[in-house]
Amino acid sequence: MQLTEVLDGTEMEVTDETVVNQTEIIGLTCDSRQVEPGFIFAALPGNQLDGRDYIADALEQGASCILAPEGTTLPGEARDPLTGAPVPLLTHANPRRQYALMAAAYFETQPEMICAVTGTNGKTSVVTFLRQIWTGLGRKAASAGTLGVVARGFENRKTLTTPDPADLHRNLRDLARFGVRRLALEASSHGLQQHRLDGVKVNVAAFTNLTRDHLDYHGDMDGYLAAKLRLFTEIIVPGGTTVINADGDYADTVDVACRDKGLEIMSYGIAGADICLKASDIIPGGHRLDISVAGNRIHVNLPLMGEFQVSNALAAVALAIASGEDAAEAIAQLELLGGAPGRVQLAGKAPAGAHVFVDYAHTPDALSNVLTALRPHAAKRLHVVFGCGGDRDPGKRPEMGAIAQDLADVVIVTDDNPRTEDAAQIRAQVLAAAPSAVEIGDREEAITEAIRGLDLGDLLVIAGKGHEKGQIISTETRPFNDIQVAGDVIRRLTL
Repeated sequence: MQLTEVLDGTEMEVTDETVVNQTEIIGLTCDSRQVEPGFIFAALPGNQLDGRDYIADALEQGASCILAPEGTTLPGEARDPLTGAPVPLLTHANPRRQYALMAAAYFETQPEMICAVTGTNGKTSVVTFLRQIWTGLGRKAASAGTLGVVARGFENRKTLTTPDPADLHRNLRDLARFGVRRLALEASSHGLQQHRLDGVKVNVAAFTNLTRDHLDYHGDMDGYLAAKLRLFTEIIVPGGTTVINADGDYADTVDVACRDKGLEIMSYGIAGADICLKASDIIPGGHRLDISVAGNRIHVNLPLMGEFQVSNALAAVALAIASGEDAAEAIAQLELLGGAPGRVQLAGKAPAGAHVFVDYAHTPDALSNVLTALRPHAAKRLHVVFGCGGDRDPGKRPEMGAIAQDLADVVIVTDDNPRTEDAAQIRAQVLAAAPSAVEIGDREEAITEAIRGLDLGDLLVIAGKGHEKGQIISTETRPFNDIQVAGDVIRRLTL
């Protein structure tokens, strides 16, 4: 592909058309280690590393074009190894956005219907549920996010929640070529603020909720909200549809932003105007829902536990309807939903018969939600094992300690991913608000003691890591999976 084609749709101003027209592009990356002859290298400044420091390495490996912030210069006279022409240097005040737009142009194709979901909690469950609804209705569909790229018959590709633009658009192209026409996509606040989703043709966008998280990165809730709002104010296609959780604290703010952009709006929840939850009754293994859609009342059984899962399921239904599916048919699919891995996932039963669940809850709101949701399913005591991550927003640690002490009967504070922080200090910050909690730093030992202490009628939640398969201690990721560890402990204690 010619560089001129890659630049189509970007906001770059080309000063030397002759050089640009001579440049052939065979790939692009922002990682100098991945550069090959014919690649564009995006030299992007980051929080820890500055891509401009690696321009010389990229040129040595054969980069055919350099994208960088304004004011950047090339070291010496660089020549394209494929043509011998001077290597173009493209600069812009916002090179991250240009890189994403270049990736969109280079990989060209995307699924024709893309629904993106943002919010602090629920993104993974919503995209998983939406993929299941579409698939149940006979559509070739995929979901992408924290759990990777998932589609029936398509090799699962592990990714970040919102991956690098080149990886993201490569996945979009490959899904489209595979025949996937509908994609449910997670949109993280980091990815939105760093322009990783720019160039994605989002037709429908959903907002689940906004609660405290990532303030170490965004600074405050206003900055966090601003990052989320980019999905609705800058990413979604003109005239697209937004789906808003009417029960969330920031619903009105998101509604106003969407109306200002002339977007169609659907709302769901207890206060939902389009999909209204009239009642949710607990039944064995889930909930009996009474839902009103366009004046029609529909009753359905949801085989998932927790009111927050009810909200996530309604978000998925709203997205399905916004994507053109029949409301009654979409709602009927709720009876067939399976939970996302690591989201209120049953790990097994302790020897005494108590249920053990694993959940990804790693924010104050998520921990509160999962404990509140599972409390009615505990005939006796509700137990929780959790910790807080290191090198991340320390302000939420005492909040989560207080929530655990208030909502659970038995609390064990352990290590999550301490990263480069002192794990004992992290635990101390949690325990300051949970003085009655038990402290067991080793996570496997904590899980073992928690399961050993269960009686019939009790219920245990192992919170914080969910689907994760590693524990980050210092700079090392050690194999660790809560589901596997809990299962092993249950089998060992049962012998």
